[in-house]
This record gives sequence, structure tokens and C-alpha cells, in this order.
Amino acid sequence: MSVDKAFREMVRNEIEAQLKPLRDMVSRLEAGTADLDRLRNVAEQLAPLASAMGPLFGASGRTAAAPARRGPGRPARAAAAPAAATGGKRRGRKPAAEGGARECAINGCGKPSRTKGYCAAHYQKLRMLEKTGRRPSAWVDYANANSVDDIKLPRGRAAAKALAEAQKNAG
Repeated sequence: MSVDKAFREMVRNEIEAQLKPLRDMVSRLEAGTADLDRLRNVAEQLAPLASAMGPLFGASGRTAAAPARRGPGRPARAAAAPAAATGGKRRGRKPAAEGGARECAINGCGKPSRTKGYCAAHYQKLRMLEKTGRRPSAWVDYANANSVDDIKLPRGRAAAKALAEAQKNAG
């Protein structure tokens, strides 16, 4: 056996050894997709029976028709509606009819409130004022809409002086 043949055989064996786990994983994935296809076929065959028997067991009358394709991580709209109708927890702001989307607590802001009665921008301002110990007494949590006067924060050197004085008073 020549050196060239021996070298080629050694490289071939090394490549085979490195590719073996990958080949095993691919074969397992192929077997899994075949199982999923069989399961999908069974579900499609049972869909008419499920739609006929569903009302007897309290299930909604939805069929197993394929929903419109949406982007990853975005639920189908048809699936979100029954959850809210059956008392499932909804996320986000309440509609205005339920006393939810009221205006920001700051006079003249007009944006809908998000947290503690303030819009997103004024809530961030509130957090910064709390952190630096400069929160005005009028800026209370869950204040009524348009009930608090906005404050103009100093900038530059004046801001640095105000922060130093607030820290001196707090400490």
C-alpha cells in the first residue's frame, strides 16, 4: 500500500467518524417527521367526528381547518378570540368601555395611560425622578387623568447642580 492510499484511507475514516452523529440525527428527524405526518392524517380523519361530538363535551364548534399562515411567534387570530370569550386572560390595555385606556395623568399630554396612570414617556420620567430622589409630591401613583402638572427638568450644568443637591439632601 502506498503512502498516498494510506493517507486517503485515514482521511476518509476520520470524515466518516465525524459525520456519523450528523447522519444519525438526520435519520431520527426523518423518522419523527414521518410520525408527525401520520398524526396529522389521523387528526384530519377525526376532524368531522370532533366537530360533531365537540358541543356535547363543551368544546367550541371550530373545525380543524388549517389557519392562515402567520409569521413565527404570532398566534392565529381565530385562536385568540375564543380564549377571550371563554374568560381566558387577555393581555394589554383594557378597552375604553371597560374603564381602561384613559389619558395620561399629566395635564395636556393626551396620550393613553400605560402604567400607574402615566403614559410611557411620563412613566419613565417618574422612574427617573424617583431614582434621583426628586419626585414631586403631586406625582402620585394612579393619579386621575389630566390632574398633575408637568415639570420641566433642568439640563446641563443646572441638572448636575440639581442632582448634587438632591443627593446631598437625601444622604
